[in-house]
Amino acid sequence: MDRLMLVLPTEQHKQAVWDYREEFLRNQDSMDGTGGLANAQSFEEWYQNNVNNRSEETVREGLVPATTFLGVEKESGKLVGMIDIRHRLNEYLLQFGGNIGYSVRPSQRRKGYATEMLALALEECRKLGLDRALVTCDKTNIASAKTIQKNGGVLENEVLEGDRITQRYWIAL
Repeated sequence: MDRLMLVLPTEQHKQAVWDYREEFLRNQDSMDGTGGLANAQSFEEWYQNNVNNRSEETVREGLVPATTFLGVEKESGKLVGMIDIRHRLNEYLLQFGGNIGYSVRPSQRRKGYATEMLALALEECRKLGLDRALVTCDKTNIASAKTIQKNGGVLENEVLEGDRITQRYWIAL
């Protein structure tokens, strides 16, 4: 499983990122781990917010510092997924969101990309000095639970939020 690399988005990724967004919108699917892409009015707005969010000094109010990466196929350069690494946890993230959120574009699912992206993201967590990472998923998202477990995730508990049950997995780094 050495098909992907994580890259920081740049202006050169504008069309690929916007196409990614459009595929999710067409499928009425959740864009987890995309650093707010679903709500962005333009690539430029999304990109600037992501650059700002990487630093404690410039992170948007109410958020924690985070780095959003693109999961790109090494051979083709195609954007297949996105993954967001939160450098620390606040109370909400400790319960429901975790250190890492991710998504794979609907047309590229069931190919093992999420498992590979998460493994690469865990390497980035080590670089940040984390000794463990919290990764969560909806209890009904069996594919995500398997992805987390394949990367060493150990279920700590399940928490109820409204009508949703969130599973909380810790991965030792």
